Amino acid sequence: MRRPFQEQLPLVPTAIEHAHARELQQMSAVLGQLLDTVELIHADLMRRAGKPVDPTKGRDGMTAEQVLRAILVKQMNGFSYEELAFHLADSSTYRAFCRFGIDEKPPSKSTLQKNIKRVSAETWEAINRRVVVYAGAMGVETGKKVRTDCTVVESNIHAPTDSLLLWDCVRVLVRRLGEAEQEYGLAFIDHSRRAKRRSVGILNARSNEQRLPLYRDLLHVTEATVRMAERTANELDARTANGQGDVSAETKALRHLIGLAKRVISQTQRRVLNGESVPAAEKVVSIFEPHTDIIVKDRRKTLYGHKLCLTGGASGLVTDVVIERGNPSDATLAVTMIERQRDLYGKAPRQVSMDGGFTSKANLDAIKKLGVEDVAFSKHGSIAITDMVKSSWVFRRLRNFRAGVEGTISFLKRSFGLDRCTWRGLESFKAYVFGSVLACNLLVVARHLLNASG
Repeated sequence: MRRPFQEQLPLVPTAIEHAHARELQQMSAVLGQLLDTVELIHADLMRRAGKPVDPTKGRDGMTAEQVLRAILVKQMNGFSYEELAFHLADSSTYRAFCRFGIDEKPPSKSTLQKNIKRVSAETWEAINRRVVVYAGAMGVETGKKVRTDCTVVESNIHAPTDSLLLWDCVRVLVRRLGEAEQEYGLAFIDHSRRAKRRSVGILNARSNEQRLPLYRDLLHVTEATVRMAERTANELDARTANGQGDVSAETKALRHLIGLAKRVISQTQRRVLNGESVPAAEKVVSIFEPHTDIIVKDRRKTLYGHKLCLTGGASGLVTDVVIERGNPSDATLAVTMIERQRDLYGKAPRQVSMDGGFTSKANLDAIKKLGVEDVAFSKHGSIAITDMVKSSWVFRRLRNFRAGVEGTISFLKRSFGLDRCTWRGLESFKAYVFGSVLACNLLVVARHLLNASG
């Protein structure tokens, strides 16, 4: 029977005298004040595939409190699940923080992965909001002075060239077809070696004249593999319809890959053979992470992942984060981010500082109407300083204050793994982001409280 808390706290080693150990103790004290957060995680753990789980059946497993604390350790250190399992077995400090007793067997990497990934992105976001509210109650962050900026978190994919995407389609479909042949005796022809040779040849070709025939043959091989996959999917559907076993899950996964492969074939034909410019919104950049967006940054750098819009306060706390779809202009996000601050704190901040990409007269007027007294865009264009703030001195102070959000973003990327998401799928991407932000915010709150106590 899974529990939110342990009925009795286990015996753990005494805390060591170290700065990081003191931070973990303070984080633990903060979590002790936010017991409802554990109930949120427990509710997610008690659902499996959208269905409630009988709480009286099954093994105990990790408690909800242990799951919450385990992801904090993981994201705070950039651990893989295997590394997290090792440190929970090896470090008495981390075991004590995660509430594993001296005589309790530490969880395996698969157990950690299964439990952490079961918690939804919405739950992590809700817990983070409770931490932000707690920080306000403790005087760590009042929300009166905020700064907003955008960044990109990359998906865990390789550079999406057309030839490599076609090769990915062939090799993954061939692997699925091989499984179907072994399990159900459905024969197929393996073109993966030929596809790999053509892909490597395209990468090594020195001119378009050399690449075009190789691309045509690679497209031919990919189309042939897709046709075989469609035939196999139809035969699996027929088996399910005739009552020869339910293989609908395998068929659904295969048809999903077929759809992606057809999109890759289409975009390659349009771009390489027809010379078209394919819009970013229509492109597939990965068959493993098809949700990935193409983000062109400052017209000089192309990233593959998702755009994040963050709002931070003077304390260094990330008070809000929104994961965008596509690559919307910063100017379209400014008002929404301030409205979210008003909803969080019950009133709009007194002062707001934003990057030049958010600048527009319409944004200035709309933010002022929300009750903000001073709005500073670092690059204000034709907007007069006196229209934004009370004086040039206030503008300079807010412009310098805005630069601090760059440090917050750097801190998240360097120390909490927010440069690249290593989890698969869009929902897991969101959970990863909110988990990293939660770990960062708890550490920031703990450090402020430790400094305040002397």
